[in-house]
Amino acid sequence: MKGPRTKKPMGDTAREILAYLSAHPKAQDTIEGIIEWWLLEQDIRRSMPQVEAALADLISRGLVVEHHGTDGRVRYRVDRDNTDRVRDLLTKSST
Repeated sequence: MKGPRTKKPMGDTAREILAYLSAHPKAQDTIEGIIEWWLLEQDIRRSMPQVEAALADLISRGLVVEHHGTDGRVRYRVDRDNTDRVRDLLTKSST
């Protein structure tokens, strides 16, 4: 038996839950688990391009450097030659 149908538009969170369930049809969890794992996973995927762009910007400004590990993964850290500059930028942006 099919459930009731509504013409009300689906909210963003409902759509994200449905997308997760569609990708993981055997999934089930508590509301806390859904918030922590399902929706967090969606947020991470959505924000990946923004984080990549921000890191590229910080690298181009000489504030962050990347290190290629032996495992093939890239790690990012502050450029230690510019820690004073980083602190100054953060101080100015918080005032």
